[in-house]
Amino acid sequence: MIDNTTLKQLVHKAIQSSPHVSRERLRFETHEGKVVLQGNLRSYFQKQMAQEALREVEGVTEIENQIEVSW
Repeated sequence: MIDNTTLKQLVHKAIQSSPHVSRERLRFETHEGKVVLQGNLRSYFQKQMAQEALREVEGVTEIENQIEVSW
């Protein structure tokens, strides 16, 4: 199992490398493999892409997408 510090780094890197996500409006928390995405994005596409960016991250066992969409 990956420790929480390493998981945070991997999640951060995955989000930073996604061309579809406005990173300055996105926050996340990690705990024992669970990632909770929070923040405010401009489209449902960006919300979905933020979640998809984490699907293949080693150590992520659950993704809770609490991102809000506002125009």
